[in-house]
Amino acid sequence: MALLLTLLISGAGVAVFMALALPLPWLLGPLLGCLIAALCGVRLRGAPRTSQVMRTILGVAVGATITPALFAQMGTLIWTLALVPPLVICVGAVGYPLFRRGFGFDHPTAFYASMPGGLQDMLLFGEEAGGDVRALSLIHATRVLIVVMVLPFVFAYFYGVDLNQPAGAPFTAVPWQELVILAVAGIVGWRVALRIGLFGASLLGPLFLTAALSLADVIHHRPPAEAIAAAQFFIGFTIGVKYSGITWRELRVDVTAGVVFSALSLCVGAVFAVAIIHAGWLPLTEAVLAFSPGGQAEMAIVALVAGADAAVVVAHHLVRIVFVIVGAPLVDRWFGG
Repeated sequence: MALLLTLLISGAGVAVFMALALPLPWLLGPLLGCLIAALCGVRLRGAPRTSQVMRTILGVAVGATITPALFAQMGTLIWTLALVPPLVICVGAVGYPLFRRGFGFDHPTAFYASMPGGLQDMLLFGEEAGGDVRALSLIHATRVLIVVMVLPFVFAYFYGVDLNQPAGAPFTAVPWQELVILAVAGIVGWRVALRIGLFGASLLGPLFLTAALSLADVIHHRPPAEAIAAAQFFIGFTIGVKYSGITWRELRVDVTAGVVFSALSLCVGAVFAVAIIHAGWLPLTEAVLAFSPGGQAEMAIVALVAGADAAVVVAHHLVRIVFVIVGAPLVDRWFGG
């Protein structure tokens, strides 16, 4: 019953966004609808397994955008990718004092809250270090939410970026043979990535396998637009559902801390993006999305809908997550010891 209510609220969010001609209705409508409902005390329920499947669709969509043309940009991308670790360090240097001194969190919670890595990885590391898992969950969910809510409106209303571009061809326009190949690539890529223990397996496994098929000239289409819209829908309400059962104290402390951290992180990312744009290394949309502290899946969705190079954006977020996963525990042991 809770899941049905969540889906109805999410659908209402989509309808409102469409009626008001707001950007990214399939992503932001469910997100905002579930967020408002959760803050009003409505008990919501997510669909984790379905959401993982939807991330698989997104991985296939991004992988299908990887063509030989991407490698022609490698001379430039080497420089922009090299700036990702300094970005992470700067975000952490801003975030840790904010959480530790400004909001009074203990060391492990403050440290892993300030690391712009994947949600599940930061929760796992934070729990192992003795941090507050619920606070970490709310802070990182807020970081992703703020970035996903702010950037589309900035792109649409300040820079005139068209966020209503089709993310894929209609279902009827994709040859059935390619539909089968894309579906198999998603399932096989996901299962193989899980078997080898790859982080973000549901997104990255299908991405790598589909990219190989694209480079081999086996496929020439993304998943249908309807499938990508469904992926946006489930990923959007999954973020909003994380606020279900929130208390006043959590809202006053954890969410407020997340909002302030998100604003500061966006400012740090903007400095890097501006430098990269002025250097002529990346266009505005790719530079902003690549250096924003949002979730990998969410930034990929915005890139697809904005007509940006999703492969370039995901490559930068992949470097960010790898750097955080490898480096954060080592720094924590040295810094916290």
